[in-house]
Amino acid sequence: MIEDEIRMLRNDRRAVILAHNYCRGEVQDIADFTGDSLELARKATEIQADVIVFCGVRFMAETAKILNPEKKVLLPDPTAGCPMAEMITAAQLRELKAQHPGAKAVCYVNSTTEVKAECDICVTSGNAEKVMATLKGEEIIFVPDMHLGGYVSKKLGETYACWKGFCPVHAKLELRHIRDGRIEAGMDAPVLVHPECDKPVREAADHCLSTGGMCRFVKESPAERFVIGTEKGILHRLQKENPEKEFFPIGDLVCEDMKKITLEKLRDALEKMQYEVVVPDEIAKRARKAIERMLSV
Repeated sequence: MIEDEIRMLRNDRRAVILAHNYCRGEVQDIADFTGDSLELARKATEIQADVIVFCGVRFMAETAKILNPEKKVLLPDPTAGCPMAEMITAAQLRELKAQHPGAKAVCYVNSTTEVKAECDICVTSGNAEKVMATLKGEEIIFVPDMHLGGYVSKKLGETYACWKGFCPVHAKLELRHIRDGRIEAGMDAPVLVHPECDKPVREAADHCLSTGGMCRFVKESPAERFVIGTEKGILHRLQKENPEKEFFPIGDLVCEDMKKITLEKLRDALEKMQYEVVVPDEIAKRARKAIERMLSV
Protein backbone atom coordinates (compact mmCIF):
# COMPACT_ATOMS: atom_id res chain seq x y z
CA MET A 1 0.00 0.00 0.00
CA ILE A 2 1.16 3.51 -0.78
CA GLU A 3 0.36 4.57 2.78
CA ASP A 4 2.86 2.00 4.08
CA GLU A 5 5.49 3.30 1.66
CA ILE A 6 4.91 6.85 2.94
CA ARG A 7 5.16 5.80 6.58
CA MET A 8 8.41 3.93 5.92
CA LEU A 9 9.91 6.85 4.03
CA ARG A 10 8.76 9.30 6.69
CA ASN A 11 10.62 7.31 9.35
CA ASP A 12 13.73 6.89 7.19
CA ARG A 13 13.89 10.61 6.41
CA ARG A 14 13.06 11.71 9.97
CA ALA A 15 10.22 13.70 8.47
CA VAL A 16 6.92 15.11 9.66
CA ILE A 17 3.91 15.57 7.40
CA LEU A 18 1.66 18.62 7.81
CA ALA A 19 -1.63 18.92 5.92
CA HIS A 20 -4.13 21.74 5.56
CA ASN A 21 -7.81 21.12 6.23
CA TYR A 22 -8.57 21.62 2.52
CA CYS A 23 -6.35 18.76 1.34
CA ARG A 24 -7.72 15.45 0.06
CA GLY A 25 -9.06 13.19 2.82
CA GLU A 26 -6.46 10.47 2.26
CA VAL A 27 -3.68 13.06 2.56
CA GLN A 28 -5.15 14.37 5.82
CA ASP A 29 -5.30 10.80 7.15
CA ILE A 30 -1.60 10.09 6.53
CA ALA A 31 -0.45 13.43 7.96
CA ASP A 32 1.06 13.78 11.43
CA PHE A 33 -0.90 16.97 11.94
CA THR A 34 -3.85 18.58 10.13
CA GLY A 35 -5.02 22.13 10.73
CA ASP A 36 -5.74 25.61 9.41
CA SER A 37 -3.10 28.22 8.61
CA LEU A 38 -2.76 29.38 12.22
CA GLU A 39 -2.60 25.87 13.66
CA LEU A 40 0.00 24.82 11.10
CA ALA A 41 2.09 27.96 11.64
CA ARG A 42 2.17 27.24 15.38
CA LYS A 43 2.95 23.59 14.79
CA ALA A 44 5.84 24.49 12.51
CA THR A 45 7.61 26.16 15.45
CA GLU A 46 7.41 22.99 17.58
CA ILE A 47 8.66 20.38 15.12
CA GLN A 48 11.62 18.20 16.07
CA ALA A 49 12.04 16.45 12.70
CA ASP A 50 14.76 17.02 10.08
CA VAL A 51 12.29 17.33 7.20
CA ILE A 52 8.86 18.98 6.91
CA VAL A 53 6.63 17.82 4.07
CA PHE A 54 3.93 20.44 3.67
CA CYS A 55 0.69 19.29 2.07
CA GLY A 56 -0.93 22.56 1.14
CA VAL A 57 0.00 25.50 -1.07
CA ARG A 58 3.25 27.36 -1.57
CA PHE A 59 2.77 30.26 0.86
CA MET A 60 2.14 27.75 3.66
CA ALA A 61 5.29 25.79 2.88
CA GLU A 62 7.25 29.06 2.69
CA THR A 63 5.92 30.05 6.12
CA ALA A 64 7.11 26.72 7.53
CA LYS A 65 10.54 27.30 5.97
CA ILE A 66 10.77 30.82 7.35
CA LEU A 67 10.04 29.54 10.84
CA ASN A 68 12.41 26.58 10.42
CA PRO A 69 15.37 27.87 8.38
CA GLU A 70 17.58 24.94 9.42
CA LYS A 71 15.11 22.28 8.26
CA LYS A 72 14.42 20.96 4.79
CA VAL A 73 10.86 21.81 3.71
CA LEU A 74 9.28 19.96 0.79
CA LEU A 75 6.16 20.86 -1.19
CA PRO A 76 4.90 17.71 -3.00
CA ASP A 77 3.59 19.71 -5.96
CA PRO A 78 5.58 22.88 -6.72
CA THR A 79 2.70 24.30 -8.80
CA ALA A 80 0.29 24.36 -5.83
CA GLY A 81 -0.20 28.10 -5.42
CA CYS A 82 -2.78 30.56 -4.11
CA PRO A 83 -4.50 32.95 -6.57
CA MET A 84 -5.21 35.41 -3.75
CA ALA A 85 -1.54 35.55 -2.76
CA GLU A 86 -0.64 36.42 -6.35
CA MET A 87 -3.04 39.38 -6.42
CA ILE A 88 -0.49 41.77 -4.89
CA THR A 89 3.25 42.11 -5.37
CA ALA A 90 5.85 43.58 -3.04
CA ALA A 91 6.24 46.53 -5.43
CA GLN A 92 2.50 47.23 -5.33
CA LEU A 93 2.54 47.10 -1.55
CA ARG A 94 5.47 49.52 -1.38
CA GLU A 95 3.50 51.91 -3.59
CA LEU A 96 0.47 51.57 -1.31
CA LYS A 97 2.65 52.25 1.74
CA ALA A 98 3.97 55.39 0.07
CA GLN A 99 0.37 56.61 -0.25
CA HIS A 100 -0.19 56.01 3.48
CA PRO A 101 3.02 57.12 5.22
CA GLY A 102 3.12 56.02 8.84
CA ALA A 103 0.44 53.34 8.42
CA LYS A 104 0.97 49.83 9.74
CA ALA A 105 1.11 47.27 6.94
CA VAL A 106 -0.75 44.06 7.82
CA CYS A 107 -0.87 41.01 5.60
CA TYR A 108 -3.05 37.95 5.64
CA VAL A 109 -0.90 34.82 5.81
CA ASN A 110 -2.25 34.03 2.31
CA SER A 111 0.46 36.19 0.75
CA THR A 112 3.88 35.74 -0.78
CA THR A 113 7.04 35.84 1.29
CA GLU A 114 8.07 39.05 -0.50
CA VAL A 115 4.83 40.73 0.62
CA LYS A 116 5.24 39.49 4.19
CA ALA A 117 8.73 41.00 4.19
CA GLU A 118 7.17 44.42 3.54
CA CYS A 119 4.68 44.13 6.43
CA ASP A 120 4.73 44.95 10.12
CA ILE A 121 2.64 41.97 11.18
CA CYS A 122 0.85 38.98 9.72
CA VAL A 123 -2.60 37.55 10.55
CA THR A 124 -4.60 34.42 9.78
CA SER A 125 -8.36 34.04 9.53
CA GLY A 126 -8.22 32.35 12.93
CA ASN A 127 -6.46 35.15 14.82
CA ALA A 128 -7.07 38.30 12.74
CA GLU A 129 -9.53 39.88 15.17
CA LYS A 130 -7.28 39.24 18.18
CA VAL A 131 -4.15 40.51 16.43
CA MET A 132 -5.84 43.57 14.96
CA ALA A 133 -7.28 44.50 18.35
CA THR A 134 -3.71 45.23 19.44
CA LEU A 135 -3.50 47.86 16.67
CA LYS A 136 -6.74 49.73 17.41
CA GLY A 137 -6.47 53.40 16.56
CA GLU A 138 -3.60 52.89 14.13
CA GLU A 139 -3.85 53.64 10.42
CA ILE A 140 -3.90 50.22 8.76
CA ILE A 141 -3.07 48.92 5.30
CA PHE A 142 -4.56 45.43 4.97
CA VAL A 143 -3.52 43.08 2.16
CA PRO A 144 -4.41 41.12 0.13
CA ASP A 145 -7.94 39.99 1.15
CA MET A 146 -10.53 42.75 1.15
CA HIS A 147 -13.14 40.41 2.64
CA LEU A 148 -11.15 39.39 5.72
CA GLY A 149 -10.03 43.01 6.11
CA GLY A 150 -13.63 44.23 5.88
CA TYR A 151 -14.84 41.59 8.31
CA VAL A 152 -12.27 42.43 11.00
CA SER A 153 -12.49 46.20 10.57
CA LYS A 154 -16.25 46.09 11.08
CA LYS A 155 -15.94 43.85 14.14
CA LEU A 156 -13.49 46.30 15.70
CA GLY A 157 -15.20 49.49 14.49
CA GLU A 158 -12.16 50.53 12.46
CA THR A 159 -11.47 51.60 8.88
CA TYR A 160 -8.67 49.95 6.91
CA ALA A 161 -7.13 50.68 3.53
CA CYS A 162 -7.83 47.24 2.04
CA TRP A 163 -6.29 45.86 -1.12
CA LYS A 164 -8.90 44.48 -3.54
CA GLY A 165 -7.72 40.88 -3.40
CA PHE A 166 -10.01 37.92 -2.77
CA CYS A 167 -10.25 34.13 -2.77
CA PRO A 168 -11.80 32.94 -6.08
CA VAL A 169 -13.13 29.82 -4.34
CA HIS A 170 -14.99 31.58 -1.53
CA ALA A 171 -16.15 34.28 -3.97
CA LYS A 172 -18.40 31.64 -5.54
CA LEU A 173 -20.56 31.43 -2.42
CA GLU A 174 -23.81 33.37 -2.79
CA LEU A 175 -26.85 34.12 -0.67
CA ARG A 176 -28.90 31.54 -2.58
CA HIS A 177 -26.50 28.84 -1.40
CA ILE A 178 -27.14 29.75 2.23
CA ARG A 179 -30.88 29.74 1.61
CA ASP A 180 -30.72 26.33 -0.06
CA GLY A 181 -28.52 24.98 2.72
CA ARG A 182 -30.97 26.05 5.40
CA ILE A 183 -33.80 24.37 3.53
CA GLU A 184 -31.86 21.12 3.12
CA ALA A 185 -30.39 20.93 6.62
CA GLY A 186 -33.26 22.49 8.54
CA MET A 187 -33.69 26.07 9.67
CA ASP A 188 -32.20 25.31 13.10
CA ALA A 189 -28.90 24.09 11.63
CA PRO A 190 -26.11 26.67 12.21
CA VAL A 191 -24.63 28.13 9.02
CA LEU A 192 -20.84 28.46 9.20
CA VAL A 193 -18.92 30.42 6.57
CA HIS A 194 -15.33 31.54 6.16
CA PRO A 195 -14.24 35.21 6.58
CA GLU A 196 -12.97 35.13 2.99
CA CYS A 197 -16.61 35.16 1.82
CA ASP A 198 -18.28 38.32 0.54
CA LYS A 199 -19.99 40.65 3.04
CA PRO A 200 -23.63 39.71 2.22
CA VAL A 201 -22.77 36.02 2.69
CA ARG A 202 -20.96 36.65 5.97
CA GLU A 203 -23.87 38.67 7.32
CA ALA A 204 -26.44 36.05 6.30
CA ALA A 205 -24.56 33.25 8.08
CA ASP A 206 -24.83 32.44 11.77
CA HIS A 207 -21.08 32.28 12.35
CA CYS A 208 -18.00 33.42 10.44
CA LEU A 209 -15.04 31.22 11.33
CA SER A 210 -11.68 29.94 10.15
CA THR A 211 -11.58 26.23 9.36
CA GLY A 212 -9.97 25.56 12.73
CA GLY A 213 -12.70 27.64 14.34
CA MET A 214 -15.35 25.61 12.52
CA CYS A 215 -13.87 22.37 13.86
CA ARG A 216 -13.91 23.67 17.42
CA PHE A 217 -17.43 25.10 17.08
CA VAL A 218 -18.89 21.85 15.73
CA LYS A 219 -17.22 19.78 18.42
CA GLU A 220 -18.59 21.99 21.21
CA SER A 221 -22.04 22.66 19.72
CA PRO A 222 -25.11 20.65 20.81
CA ALA A 223 -26.47 20.95 17.25
CA GLU A 224 -26.60 17.79 15.15
CA ARG A 225 -26.66 19.37 11.67
CA PHE A 226 -24.45 22.09 10.20
CA VAL A 227 -24.38 24.04 6.95
CA ILE A 228 -20.73 24.47 5.90
CA GLY A 229 -19.66 27.35 3.65
CA THR A 230 -16.00 26.78 2.88
CA GLU A 231 -13.77 24.53 0.76
CA LYS A 232 -15.10 20.96 0.77
CA GLY A 233 -11.90 19.41 2.11
CA ILE A 234 -12.90 20.46 5.64
CA LEU A 235 -15.81 17.99 5.53
CA HIS A 236 -13.40 15.06 5.90
CA ARG A 237 -12.04 16.32 9.21
CA LEU A 238 -15.45 17.44 10.48
CA GLN A 239 -17.03 14.04 9.78
CA LYS A 240 -14.03 12.15 11.16
CA GLU A 241 -14.08 14.10 14.43
CA ASN A 242 -17.89 14.15 14.71
CA PRO A 243 -19.23 10.89 13.21
CA GLU A 244 -22.62 11.33 14.85
CA LYS A 245 -23.27 14.73 13.23
CA GLU A 246 -24.41 15.71 9.71
CA PHE A 247 -22.83 18.28 7.42
CA PHE A 248 -24.33 20.05 4.43
CA PRO A 249 -21.76 21.74 2.17
CA ILE A 250 -22.95 24.69 0.09
CA GLY A 251 -21.63 26.24 -3.11
CA ASP A 252 -19.59 23.21 -4.25
CA LEU A 253 -16.38 25.00 -3.25
CA VAL A 254 -13.19 23.26 -4.41
CA CYS A 255 -9.64 24.64 -4.34
CA GLU A 256 -7.89 22.94 -7.25
CA ASP A 257 -4.47 23.93 -5.90
CA MET A 258 -5.06 22.17 -2.58
CA LYS A 259 -6.24 19.09 -4.44
CA LYS A 260 -2.97 18.91 -6.39
CA ILE A 261 -1.36 17.21 -3.40
CA THR A 262 -1.88 13.44 -3.76
CA LEU A 263 -0.52 10.41 -1.94
CA GLU A 264 1.62 9.60 -4.98
CA LYS A 265 3.19 13.07 -4.99
CA LEU A 266 3.70 12.89 -1.23
CA ARG A 267 5.48 9.56 -1.57
CA ASP A 268 7.63 10.82 -4.43
CA ALA A 269 8.60 13.95 -2.48
CA LEU A 270 9.86 11.80 0.40
CA GLU A 271 11.49 9.20 -1.81
CA LYS A 272 13.37 11.67 -4.02
CA MET A 273 13.56 14.51 -1.46
CA GLN A 274 12.25 16.75 -4.21
CA TYR A 275 10.70 20.18 -4.56
CA GLU A 276 12.52 21.77 -1.65
CA VAL A 277 11.20 25.20 -0.67
CA VAL A 278 13.94 27.84 -0.68
CA VAL A 279 13.48 31.38 0.64
CA PRO A 280 16.31 33.94 0.23
CA ASP A 281 17.85 34.72 3.63
CA GLU A 282 17.30 38.49 3.56
CA ILE A 283 13.63 38.20 2.58
CA ALA A 284 13.08 35.36 5.06
CA LYS A 285 14.58 37.42 7.89
CA ARG A 286 12.22 40.33 7.26
CA ALA A 287 9.18 38.11 6.74
CA ARG A 288 9.96 36.18 9.92
CA LYS A 289 9.52 39.34 11.99
CA ALA A 290 5.94 39.79 10.75
CA ILE A 291 5.07 36.14 11.40
CA GLU A 292 6.70 36.01 14.84
CA ARG A 293 4.92 39.22 15.90
CA MET A 294 1.65 37.49 15.01
CA LEU A 295 2.54 34.34 16.95
CA SER A 296 3.55 36.39 20.00
CA VAL A 297 -0.01 37.77 20.13
